[in-house]
Amino acid sequence: MQVRSDVPLAPLTTLGVGGPAARLVEVADAAELVAAVRDADEAGRPLLLLGGGSNVVAPDEGWPGDVVLVRSRGIARRGTELEVQAGEPWEDVVAYAVGEGLAGIEALAGIPGSTGATPVQNVGAYGQEVAQTLTTVRVWDRAEKREQTLTTAECGFAYRDSRFKREPGRFVVLTVGFALEESAVSRPVGYAELARALGVELGETAPLAAVREAVLGLRRGKGMVWDPADPDTRSAGSFFTNPVVPADRAVEGCPSWPAGEGRVKLSAAWLVQSAGFGRGTRRGLVGTSPRHSLALTTEPGATAAELLAFAADVVATVQERFGVTLEQEPTAVRP
Repeated sequence: MQVRSDVPLAPLTTLGVGGPAARLVEVADAAELVAAVRDADEAGRPLLLLGGGSNVVAPDEGWPGDVVLVRSRGIARRGTELEVQAGEPWEDVVAYAVGEGLAGIEALAGIPGSTGATPVQNVGAYGQEVAQTLTTVRVWDRAEKREQTLTTAECGFAYRDSRFKREPGRFVVLTVGFALEESAVSRPVGYAELARALGVELGETAPLAAVREAVLGLRRGKGMVWDPADPDTRSAGSFFTNPVVPADRAVEGCPSWPAGEGRVKLSAAWLVQSAGFGRGTRRGLVGTSPRHSLALTTEPGATAAELLAFAADVVATVQERFGVTLEQEPTAVRP
């Protein structure tokens, strides 16, 4: 376990904003992670967990307590099931599964960040989401001061939502379990853009490696694959989720998809663009990516306050013009 003082958070996040952490504690396994969390809690120091830093807007004033940098690694395979350490980079897990001929997460390629973060947001893309294959999440419960293993049902998954998100700060993810399927081909392709890229019909399958590569290609074209050398990837991926609204509140002209029980999911990208924030809209050192209107990007020297003010303007304008409230995807940390 490594402990350092006054370490800037900006280089540890994909958005590149954030002031110094009073104490940065880097942990290498689940036992060290629990020990670091317990130490902060028992001492009464504010605690912030940080994995890949791809879904967080770190505060300009920094963090007054402990920032625990989760660097636990490891993928254990038992038949078609995987148990993955929280700090394992998610893309490495997808690559491993595809290489082992295990289907179920191939369309989730290229999503930045660590595995421990995937249940929190119920990460999803291109027709798949984590909840479809996740079986268990082993956690440290800070409220009850004990380890426990939560089942899929106990995680309370919904669209880009979970119990972890609704009870922020309570659970520390240690490992995540997945049940995959031994297969040379993918699960049925459920996303039209991906089907076109693969040259298949919706509902058909394709070789696992082909699906992963197609997804990576699509994401790179939108600046959604983290690359330190590419300024268009200084983002948190999609900054807003696709809003789900009653069908009678669908916006004319806005692409939408059935979302069950008389509800539809609207295209957040269309709403953002149609509200006047098209690709490449800049305000100071922040703005929309020139490759995708849902990605808000920063330039060196940008601040969290600047970014959040721009995001708030997007939300307010979409609400005013279309009567739809956009929800922010990355967590804006408050000290």
